[in-house]
Amino acid sequence: MRTQLDVVIDAIGLVRPSIDRLFERTNRQELHIVVMDPRIKPWEGTFEEALLHEASIGDPAAWTIRFDELARNKARQAWRSRSANIGNQLIHPASLRDDDVLFFGSFVYGDIVVACSGVQQWYDMLISGWIALAIEQLTMHEYQSIKADDPGRRTFGA
Repeated sequence: MRTQLDVVIDAIGLVRPSIDRLFERTNRQELHIVVMDPRIKPWEGTFEEALLHEASIGDPAAWTIRFDELARNKARQAWRSRSANIGNQLIHPASLRDDDVLFFGSFVYGDIVVACSGVQQWYDMLISGWIALAIEQLTMHEYQSIKADDPGRRTFGA
């Protein structure tokens, strides 16, 4: 069985051609992606413990803005509230904290939280959504394969 990290890396790779195609219409071709571990809830661990994977597109040394910090901040907001940070900013701003970034760009699908930063915030959110959906569906495939290969198996991970 592949690990959760394997699935996340695969999901990013699957949507990468779409990201590259989207870069034809964005304000830059740089991006940082943050994926939270869907198995760790905010009341079960720290943000750092729940941070599953980060990936950059473009050369971080050439960035004029710290997209990694912005993406982590977006992910922290979404992970904390269990909803995309656009909701905090447009519907529930009373929940914003002093150090919250004022750009959206995260996506929450079930327990999967993905956040991006680097292009326009609506495109950051789109890319986050692509990745989140790909993670869930690839995991669904893993789950169904396990059930088919070993119908008597009682747990997902072992």
